[in-house]
Amino acid sequence: MKFSTTMFQSGNNTGIEVPEEVVTGLGAGKRPPVTVVVNGYSYRSTVAPMGGKFLIPFSSDKRAATGIAGGDAIEVELTLDAEPRTVELPDDFSTALAAEPSALAAFDKLSPSARKAHVTNIETAKTDATRQRRITSIVEKLAG
Repeated sequence: MKFSTTMFQSGNNTGIEVPEEVVTGLGAGKRPPVTVVVNGYSYRSTVAPMGGKFLIPFSSDKRAATGIAGGDAIEVELTLDAEPRTVELPDDFSTALAAEPSALAAFDKLSPSARKAHVTNIETAKTDATRQRRITSIVEKLAG
């Protein structure tokens, strides 16, 4: 489904406002997983109802990669994304999770975006010590 719009901005956050008829046309409920193509840039996301609108997030890394900012005119194409959402785990994190079965079970129940956030947190550490602290903290938090 294709449509034209402007990049929605609220404070520092940007997103794509999706018309309700497009969400309905996708036929997958109010939170459909989608493949998004914006001005030729493609990524996977989920439509989410927020503040009476249907929005798809467009994070700062996507703004940097595309040069698109809040208020810019955009062309959007959405397709329903039926592919499984997987997150590749770094070996050290995978090993730490495997050593704590309750943490692994909790991690497996997280949404793909929450899993990705943990992995990104680990991978953005600037030192090995910070990376290990983050892994330990995440595993402890998940183990509850």
